[in-house]
Amino acid sequence: MKLDRVIETCLYVDDLGRAARFYEQVLGLAALTSDARFRAYDVGGQSVLLLFHRGSTLETVRMPGGTIPPHDGHGPLHMAFAVGVDALPQWEQRLAAQGIAIEGRTTWSRGGHSIYFRDPDGHLLELATPGLWAIY
Repeated sequence: MKLDRVIETCLYVDDLGRAARFYEQVLGLAALTSDARFRAYDVGGQSVLLLFHRGSTLETVRMPGGTIPPHDGHGPLHMAFAVGVDALPQWEQRLAAQGIAIEGRTTWSRGGHSIYFRDPDGHLLELATPGLWAIY
């Protein structure tokens, strides 16, 4: 048996509307679904980014098909998005135009490049080109 891939990951945010504006307007993500607790975003047609309003998932969610146990998170987290080599300079320009500071840059031994910046909740986001990992 083996795991195939990560389908979804989540970040917990203090202001869901503010976070939604950032992920939609700055990163260009399209919402798949939402309610008062969360927003789900399509990332490259291959995975889902969930943004949960911090503290809104502390009770079991009961649905017709089953239940989702409680979960939550605190503190700044890190996640990376895959981008093409040719797209990285365009992303840097887009972030600069939005007034978002790039906090770090890395050139990886396998040839990949990464830039790092923060979302409104302080989560560290990375845009990484191929060559970061042996599998990417």
